[in-house]
Amino acid sequence: MKILKFGGKSLDNGSGILTVLDIIIDNYRAGEAPVVVVSARGKSTDALLALAEQACAGEPYEAALQAFWEHQCQDTTLRFEAERVQLERLLSGISLLGECSPRTADELVSYGEVLSSQYVAQALKDRGYEAVAIDSGDFLVTDAHYGSASVFTEASRERCRTLFAGLPPGVIPIVTGFIARDEAGRRTTLGRNGSNYSAALLANFLEASLMENYTHVDGIYTANPSVVAEARKIDELSYADAAELSQFGAEILHIKTIEPLQERGIPLRVLNTFSYGEESNGTLVTAHPRDKVVRALASLSGKALIHFEGRNMLGRSGIDARIFRSFEAAEVSVSLIAQGSTERGTAIVVDEEEADRAVEALVQEFHHDLETGHVTKIYAEKGLAVVAIIGLNLLEFDRPYRALVRNRILPILLSNSVPENTLCLLVRDDEEREKALKVIHGELFERPKRIHLAVIGHGTVGGAFIGQIIQQRELLIAQKNIDLRIFAIADSRHLLLSSSGAGADWTTELERAPFSGDLPEAIISYGQRQALENMILVDNTSSPVIASHYARYAAEGFDIVSSNKKANIAPYADYSYLRDTLQRHRRSYRYETNVGAGLPLIDNLKLLHLSGERITRIHGLFSGSLSYIFNRLTEEPERSLRSIVEESARLGLTEPDPREDLSGEDVARKVLILVRELDVPAELSDVRWENPVPEALRSLSLEDFWARFGELEASIEALRATAKPDEVLRYVGDIVWDDVRQEATLSAGLRLVSRTSPLGRVSGADSCFEIYTESYGSQPIVIQGAGAGAAVTARGVFGDVLRLAEGYES
Repeated sequence: MKILKFGGKSLDNGSGILTVLDIIIDNYRAGEAPVVVVSARGKSTDALLALAEQACAGEPYEAALQAFWEHQCQDTTLRFEAERVQLERLLSGISLLGECSPRTADELVSYGEVLSSQYVAQALKDRGYEAVAIDSGDFLVTDAHYGSASVFTEASRERCRTLFAGLPPGVIPIVTGFIARDEAGRRTTLGRNGSNYSAALLANFLEASLMENYTHVDGIYTANPSVVAEARKIDELSYADAAELSQFGAEILHIKTIEPLQERGIPLRVLNTFSYGEESNGTLVTAHPRDKVVRALASLSGKALIHFEGRNMLGRSGIDARIFRSFEAAEVSVSLIAQGSTERGTAIVVDEEEADRAVEALVQEFHHDLETGHVTKIYAEKGLAVVAIIGLNLLEFDRPYRALVRNRILPILLSNSVPENTLCLLVRDDEEREKALKVIHGELFERPKRIHLAVIGHGTVGGAFIGQIIQQRELLIAQKNIDLRIFAIADSRHLLLSSSGAGADWTTELERAPFSGDLPEAIISYGQRQALENMILVDNTSSPVIASHYARYAAEGFDIVSSNKKANIAPYADYSYLRDTLQRHRRSYRYETNVGAGLPLIDNLKLLHLSGERITRIHGLFSGSLSYIFNRLTEEPERSLRSIVEESARLGLTEPDPREDLSGEDVARKVLILVRELDVPAELSDVRWENPVPEALRSLSLEDFWARFGELEASIEALRATAKPDEVLRYVGDIVWDDVRQEATLSAGLRLVSRTSPLGRVSGADSCFEIYTESYGSQPIVIQGAGAGAAVTARGVFGDVLRLAEGYES
């Protein structure tokens, strides 16, 4: 004998109910002697509860009731005349009284299963098979705890066997799930999803060889696949692990389903109705699964934490007994409990709907202790959820815990169960539950580490960066197990949002996404709503406004990667505030491209400084754009400065207005950025920088500037004319540390340097930095390489993102 149990979605009108009939008939023809247990069809239970609410409120419910009957009677000759009369009588009574007691509610919702069993039985008869609808209340006997009644097992077993022994041979029983009756014959229910429990009891009573639970998913997963898209189906599962999953909210199984099956050693297979006929074995729950170690996640929402705090409680006996005695009297069920080692506080997790009752019970029990001050606080913290990790003990929780902290999820409470195979976390429900499930699942099952990028700016550097990310994404997944997803792309007038990641058509999609408003709020709130983990803000603009919001992003859980220098040259008070915010929220800020484009300069400088190496001087070509201009001028003396500047603009090495580069101000900014890396609290005004552009040309329009460009050229040529044969002209940044005065001298300007020096030998758009330290003496550390260009800078930004992503693995 086999028990076939079908869920509500499987039984709904359409392909579901037709497939259910095929499954029953196929099993019958195969000689399996199926006993069928059915839930209410579709959303019938919800519809009945909604009717009760309307009736209670005195609202007209006739139209909704008519729609309910139309759904029930679709594709059947049944009209349910008796049930129509009974249901109308119940609703009229509820409307007159203005209330619906738990006992009446049980009577009302039972019609979902009653109608379902009659529908399936009639459909089988219409196909030529003998079937009979059986009300499980005719054999399941319970107490009178309406809404979630407890079954009297032995009395129910005896009645069940007597009833089934009297059925004609060859008939297919269609049994209601979920519903029963108390000893007085009044209708009771076993709680939501109780049809699974009904089926398990029936399997136990009739000593079935197998129970098959047909639902709308392919089996039991490592997490709820509607929350964690990468959840994996579990092929086999032990009774113990299945029971743990049901205990902590896995919707496929009722909390009591496993015990009746385990008692008789009856296997349970969870299958997808809608995959029937395909090669899918679902999930098998048995005493001896092939894989002894199974890990899975489940969660329970709607929890509250009861805080019970006091003083002078150490050594006082009977406190815990009084707590639980008061809960027993108030019918409050405890999920988890934690107690401080000094016994000054106890934290108790209960269902949110029981929280006020729990607090009231404790206040009544400890009213004298509250008056004397021995108990100081009793209150409930609501809006919480329990996340349970099945198959993991505390010793293995290090990586998931670090990942949670990195994603700003700090569990309010941790509980390691006995025997150490389930770890429970209490988190905030709306804000953290879904994200916690995603983060932990990613750590346990080593799916590609998801990194979610919000990219602001898509000009030459930003556009190149986005293209590089999209192009390299699949390779990074395969080789690094890192999945870089651009979930936001923004400019001053548009915002494209996509939790699955922007694709190759992002420019078109961005144009279709106009935006005006608070950009940080839009990006941050989207990340929170989508429960995105490992978020990085990537700023490829030059906007001081964007940079001014870095601290806000950091406080909301974003790491930051930026080619924008504005945050690092801001007034020192703002600079320090950002660093303090980053440290307080344990966020990273990477900006290697601020100086030297993609060269490994800032990271190496930080390492030298943090290792205690005293840096005495940093001397070099800080601008790849200026390096290119003056290198070309040296290498091709016959060319004019104007032609070289125009060429550099065409190559994307300078801004459209070349004065932005030629002024040397960008070099001054980079000098400031580097000296601040040495913990020198300098300001931009402390950098003595020389602007080669004559003052008369600085405020002209771009057109007028080009018309008078010869004046700039003449001043440059005058300086070149003073050079010795072995000297070349370069725009040099310089940081010199005075150990006696404990201060830095900061400068930038055109300098004549030796052709054979590192700065004189540079070619193209390379930057070159000489770092002098106390240990290395007169021999500098030289870092040289491409220092300008959109692609080079974008690669540097990409490198910063990858270094952050790889750090998430540790």
